[in-house]
Amino acid sequence: MPPPRTRGTALRQRLAELRGPDVPAKALDARALAALAANPGCKRRALLDGAGVNKATLASALGSPSAFGQSQFALTRGNAFEAKVKADGGAELLRLVHERLDPAAEPPVDAQVPDLTAIGPEGRTARTALALREAASGGWTLLDHPMLALDVAGSPAFLEPDAVVVHPDGSWTVVEIKSFPMLDGSADPSKVGAAARQAAVYVLALEEVAARLETPPRVRHRVLLVCPKDFSNLPTASAVDVRKQRAVTARQLARLTRIQDIADALPEGTCFAPDLPAGELTAAVESVPATYAPECLSACELAFHCRDRSRTDGAVTSLGRSVRAELGGLTTVEDVLSAARGETGDPDDPAVAALRRAAELRAEALGATCR
Repeated sequence: MPPPRTRGTALRQRLAELRGPDVPAKALDARALAALAANPGCKRRALLDGAGVNKATLASALGSPSAFGQSQFALTRGNAFEAKVKADGGAELLRLVHERLDPAAEPPVDAQVPDLTAIGPEGRTARTALALREAASGGWTLLDHPMLALDVAGSPAFLEPDAVVVHPDGSWTVVEIKSFPMLDGSADPSKVGAAARQAAVYVLALEEVAARLETPPRVRHRVLLVCPKDFSNLPTASAVDVRKQRAVTARQLARLTRIQDIADALPEGTCFAPDLPAGELTAAVESVPATYAPECLSACELAFHCRDRSRTDGAVTSLGRSVRAELGGLTTVEDVLSAARGETGDPDDPAVAALRRAAELRAEALGATCR
């Protein structure tokens, strides 16, 4: 068996071949990781994300362009708000951390803001780990855009939280800065949930850094969510407990099939370069099994392509995960209809029995309506 370094190099070369010659890798961020963890059975997304394939570009090349993402205006507004929160050495951000999460500690005066610049993601990750180790000596420390690494299906994902704060007691807190408003102290629950899932990914990555230290510090499971207050540009904050999201994400990421195993099962010469002929590119994408569900429409750039294929194949997954779970071994719409009509299926199967009973009730209702 080749040593781990050789295997890692071979995998990186294989993933580069899958992207295509001279196609740069797209970084796997926490938002994509949270979405990937929500659908761990999708080998297609796991491989494409692990290989650094730009799924938005790929979807456009397949003729099913993605329809979601932040506008340029939203990105500009978000960057401006983050800069305001971190101005003056992060004084306002640290004040909010102290007020919401650690009021018993000494006020954050003269906090350290270490320089985290380095060459490449690996260098930045090492520099962040060093800064965290040095910050454990006491006092407040603000890490602005640190770089963390998390193993995902046997491949490293480099993650960049908005900030990590080291408390005087040595514990670490993740800070998420968002541009959606908090109105009267509360924000849109769906957006808060998405932010919590992202923060949970950062917490997992921080825990891996902490585990490598001689005396592992505590990684707090209450993160700080910073947003504009009401309709102003003034920052306010709320503590968000991400223990549930962290546990779910850790469990789902552990279920992911290793990227190496998925890549090894592909036909020789498979490539996802967007400049390939449409037929060849479609065949390459279809060679990787997908697990489509309607929830993918709000989380994956390839959702429209996968939905069209799912509908063409008559797969019941296009009706939703809950429906799919109720149907047991019936995997296509035609199988379901045939079982409901009594043409196929084991009558002792609970799913088949329920379908036939539903068909009888429907026929009775329609008969009563027609009379």
